[in-house]
Amino acid sequence: MSIKPSSPLAAIRDVLVGTAVESESEDVFSAIGYGLTLAKAAGAHLTVQSASWRLSGDDAWLGDFDYDGVAVIDRRLDALARSIADRSAGDAVQAGVVCSTEAPSLPYPDIVARLAGRARLHDLTVLDAGQRTYDLDHEVIEKALFHSGRPVIAVPPGFDAFASRRVIIAWDGSAQAARAANDAMPFLRAAEAVEIISVAGTEELHTSVPGAEFAPHLARHGVNVSVVNVPVVGDIAETVRNQVKMFHADMLVMGAYGHSRIREFFFGGVTRSLLRSSPAPLFLAH
Repeated sequence: MSIKPSSPLAAIRDVLVGTAVESESEDVFSAIGYGLTLAKAAGAHLTVQSASWRLSGDDAWLGDFDYDGVAVIDRRLDALARSIADRSAGDAVQAGVVCSTEAPSLPYPDIVARLAGRARLHDLTVLDAGQRTYDLDHEVIEKALFHSGRPVIAVPPGFDAFASRRVIIAWDGSAQAARAANDAMPFLRAAEAVEIISVAGTEELHTSVPGAEFAPHLARHGVNVSVVNVPVVGDIAETVRNQVKMFHADMLVMGAYGHSRIREFFFGGVTRSLLRSSPAPLFLAH
C-alpha cells in the first residue's frame, strides 16, 4: 500500500533489516516483522539481509573440532537463513511491499562488516536487540550505527509490528541527541504525541541544554511536543524505562556516544542497559 506524498513517513524510501542465524534452532526475528510493517507504512523499499554465521574457514577458536561436522552445520545454517529470506520475500509480496533479499554465509566479522556497509545505502536499518548465545545482536547494532552514518532502530523481542503514535526523545542537549531527533523527524511528525524527557540528577544533564529549549524547534516542524524533567529513580536506564512505560511510548529516540570516558551517557551503560531490556524499540543515531 502506497501513501500520500505529503505523509511524513514518505521521507523514508528504503529500509534495511539485518538478521544473523547462529544456531540450528530457528530464532524469532522481531526485526523482520517490524521492518516489513514500517516499509509498508512508509511505502518504502525493503531489503532483508538474512545471514548465516559460517563456522568453517578462519575461525581459529574451533581448535580440533571435526571440520566435516562443522561443514554440515554450515550448510544447515545457510539453508535456514535462505528459508528466512524466502519467507520474508513472500510476506512482503502479500503485504504489497517491494522487497529484495540476500542470504550470505559468512564468518562472524564479515557478517558485521557487510551489514554496516549495506546500512550506508539505506535510510535506516532495523535490527534485533535480543540476547542470544554469542551476543551478535549488540555487536551488529554498534557497528551498523558507528560505521554507516545512518540511524538504527533496535527492536526488542515481541515488537513484530511498527508503531509510532507516541514517541519519547531522551534529551541531554548533546550533538548526538540533536542528530537523533533530526534523523527521527519523519516519525516525530507522524506521531500523535512526542515527549522530550531530561533526566535530572547528573552533572552531565545539569550542564546541557534543557529540553524546553529544544521543543520550539520541533513544534516548528509540526511536532506535537511536550517536555518533562524526570528525577532519577534507581539508575538512569531504569528511570528512562519507567517513563517510556508511563507514556505508553511506541519508540524511544536517543543519541549514542562512543566509548569515551568523558561522555558515554547514552552508549555507555544507559544504552547498553536499554538494549538488554527496553519496553519499546530504540531509535539510535550517532
